[in-house]
Amino acid sequence: MDIEGYARRGILRNDSNLKEKLAERILEIKNISQKHALEIASAVIVEARATMDLKGDVLLPINSGVTMGAFGVGSRGVGDFYTHEKIAEVIGRTSAVVDSSHLDDSGVVRAGGQYLVVTIDGMHSRLSDFPFLAGFHVARAALRDVYVMGARPVALLSDIHVADDGDVARIFDHIAGITTVSDLTGIPLVTGSTLRIGGDMVIGERMTGGVGAVGVTDALTARIQAEPGDVILMTEGAGGGTVSTTALYYGMHDIVDETINLKFIDACEALLEAGLIENIHAMTDVTNGGVRGDAKEISRTAGVKLIFEEEKMRSLVNEKVLAMLNRLEIDYLGVSLDALLVIAPPEYAGEIIRCVRNRGVAVDTVGEVKEGKGAELIINGKNHDFTPRFRESAYTPIKKLVGERTPQNFDEMKKAVDRAANLAVEKKKRIIQRLRSSQL
Repeated sequence: MDIEGYARRGILRNDSNLKEKLAERILEIKNISQKHALEIASAVIVEARATMDLKGDVLLPINSGVTMGAFGVGSRGVGDFYTHEKIAEVIGRTSAVVDSSHLDDSGVVRAGGQYLVVTIDGMHSRLSDFPFLAGFHVARAALRDVYVMGARPVALLSDIHVADDGDVARIFDHIAGITTVSDLTGIPLVTGSTLRIGGDMVIGERMTGGVGAVGVTDALTARIQAEPGDVILMTEGAGGGTVSTTALYYGMHDIVDETINLKFIDACEALLEAGLIENIHAMTDVTNGGVRGDAKEISRTAGVKLIFEEEKMRSLVNEKVLAMLNRLEIDYLGVSLDALLVIAPPEYAGEIIRCVRNRGVAVDTVGEVKEGKGAELIINGKNHDFTPRFRESAYTPIKKLVGERTPQNFDEMKKAVDRAANLAVEKKKRIIQRLRSSQL
């Protein structure tokens, strides 16, 4: 619980009983005396008031009037993709080989004559109560994002934040999950950060964090390199954090075990060892937003059209996982499958397939790349639209309640987000100009 935010909202509505109410909220979580809770509440209110009358570019935050949840940020759908495009605009042009404007899995710079690939992944927000599982899946996700750029990972780094009342052991459990992947792959966890969420201002046990990875390569397989005439291959997938979350919160806990594997990494290592990376135009991992989301991003980045065969993709989804998703009426094409998509010229498809299968990982041709834009899905010989929904497939009870439909005022929200992004760019320019002027 964010007690600072609670206090600030109470101040804004002139709540005369704010201290007592806040103390009551604190006592719901902390095992302390009424007197101590009132003292904490008083101190929080003092601090909240001190930051409510702000002036100047550095201190005044930019507001859009659009909330993260309403716009679908983090929900791997249309709103989330749009936000990431705006993030790229705020960052602006860079000297990187691959940056945020490419909407790729990682960023790339030149260093020492090689490509240096860098990525960061946040742990699944609903795995806070399952630290080991969260660590395992986020570490695997970070490595995936490096592998799909055609690079071999060389190091991992972690960042973990646990709220004030969380057990210290959560840190160790989480790190154990990360280093299970690290030990099995031989890629060391070399550094990290450990903090409390919001310091003294967030109470409860919530945990969050992320894992980063660094890799090197001589050749890239970025999404922008997809070309008309290429074929699309996909490996088997059993999901990761998203599928685990679905299984946990629908009481199908045995399905979680299906997600504990390194098949994606095995497939990538096989391709690297065989020297086949140089014959591949692009790779990506089927993560949040599912194949629907990946298709949109690849199409936009490379300026091509992608055609997928539904039956072939369905056959590559873990049987138990697919049965669960079907039973719960969750679109498997709109959630993270943790499968590998490979886009390559057709003359190399057979060799790639043999290489991956020889490593014990199922793979097949599931589509092709054509001239045009967007994506289509072939079901029983008929073409269907394959655009992502406003949010990824609703895969927990609360997500089903929130729904996947685009809000009626989405265009208005987009305009507000546009204004906020533009204001951020202008603010950045003003601060840069001020700092440069002071150095003259």
